[in-house]
Amino acid sequence: MSLKDKIAHYYTKSYLKKYGDRLTQVQGTVVSAKITRKTILWIFNKLSVTLLVRPERSRNIVRCSYSKNRWFKKPDFISVNQGNLVLIQGLKSRKVKKSKGKEKEKREFIQLLNIRNMSTKKDLVPIEGKIPKVQRRVQRFK
Repeated sequence: MSLKDKIAHYYTKSYLKKYGDRLTQVQGTVVSAKITRKTILWIFNKLSVTLLVRPERSRNIVRCSYSKNRWFKKPDFISVNQGNLVLIQGLKSRKVKKSKGKEKEKREFIQLLNIRNMSTKKDLVPIEGKIPKVQRRVQRFK
């Protein structure tokens, strides 16, 4: 193992130790996509994306958020439209302990790390290897 491999191995091991229980993956269709870009003094650029995804063969809806700040250049994001089939990789939100006095409930969401649009075959962060084929099951009712 070279020094570069050891450092990469160390970083992946420590990342999985810190976030391993929160890593998750969701595949489904996009119900809603909201992309907001803000520029402050033509220098600082903010990008915030909120996606609502309905997983395959499920009734619930998952809220996903992505935010990126960048100096001078505009942050990039792939085109995602309503109805596209996506594969989302990210971190679940942390569990919130409920206090006795307050019954305010925080909804779980996923903080995006990578998104793969299966309809247009594009990635936010490129991953080596083939793009898996889309498998859709047709449910037939009798």
